[in-house]
Amino acid sequence: MLVHYLPLIIMIAIGAIFGLTNIIMAEILGPKRSTRAKLSTYESGMEPVKSARERFTVKFYLVAMMFILFDIEVVFMYPWAVQFKSLGMYGFTAMILFMVLLFSGYLYVVKKGALKWD
Repeated sequence: MLVHYLPLIIMIAIGAIFGLTNIIMAEILGPKRSTRAKLSTYESGMEPVKSARERFTVKFYLVAMMFILFDIEVVFMYPWAVQFKSLGMYGFTAMILFMVLLFSGYLYVVKKGALKWD
């Protein structure tokens, strides 16, 4: 049984060894001249305005969680779309119910004002 997984195990081992070798060689052979400019924060070519240690608002995390929630719906919709014909009317009504529940959650979020950035 384990013989069937041997090529996968070998491939993972080779990948891990290759990655670790590159990291170690870059550390050994790479330049080590640190300057103030190299150690400063770099954000899309713009000079940093504030500290990198500032706190994010709760609204930021709410929007992130909503993005994950609405992004995960695609994970459920893709297999459904692939098997659409074989699922028949039962699969169609289940997905409609899923979409109605998801959309009602979206309307609730909009009504509560969680997407407004004041």
